[in-house]
Amino acid sequence: MKILETERLALRHLSAGDAEFLIELLNDPAFIQNIGDRGVRTTADAHAYIQNGPAASYAKNGFGLSLVILKETGESIGVCGLIKRDALEDVDIGYAFLPRYRSMGYAVESTLAVKKYATDVIGLERLVAIVDPNNFSSIRVLEKIGFTFEKMVRHSEDDIDLKLFATTL
Repeated sequence: MKILETERLALRHLSAGDAEFLIELLNDPAFIQNIGDRGVRTTADAHAYIQNGPAASYAKNGFGLSLVILKETGESIGVCGLIKRDALEDVDIGYAFLPRYRSMGYAVESTLAVKKYATDVIGLERLVAIVDPNNFSSIRVLEKIGFTFEKMVRHSEDDIDLKLFATTL
């Protein structure tokens, strides 16, 4: 199901057919370092990840992570979307791209579209993002789309301190 479209990108719900792409993305060393190891190594793992994560969020919240596709080629290049985490009061925006598609403006383009969707379709008035303090490229994306640093937070007792950025919509 297509959710959004920008000049260069289309965003749609993740589905079982995206398993191989997710295995590649979720096992990228930068993903593991900056976001975390999701333990997705096989097609079955990827299917479970989709069902228990994005698909469950679509059903419960009406939103979730979406697949980001290059309109020109149809290639899957990343994920971007809204996430409601139990540890955070507000909905947050999340995104990740394969290494070969970084530093090309796709993160800014897709997050701006998701930010607009959060306001216009979901009706949110505030949006947050959490990021590893050492993930400088992700921090730059957040600042470019109007987020400002608010405070340090921790997802769980065994997690590192993360920077929480926020914006009023």
